[in-house]
Amino acid sequence: MHRYPTSFIILSALGLLCAIPGLVSIAGFGAVIHPVLDDPMAGLAFIVSAIALFGSAAFPLVIRKLQAGDDA
Repeated sequence: MHRYPTSFIILSALGLLCAIPGLVSIAGFGAVIHPVLDDPMAGLAFIVSAIALFGSAAFPLVIRKLQAGDDA
């Protein structure tokens, strides 16, 4: 069984949680969640944050793969 690093799982989950309201806001339904999300630029900020979180989540995964390659 393949174990993912805990930091990868947490950062990926946070990225997903940021992406959902961002996509809803960009689609034009942000006011349903919160009045501030009625502005599409707020949705863009959430999308950029989600991309940054997914990028940050990749680092622990790559480091784990590099460590596994050194042990072989």
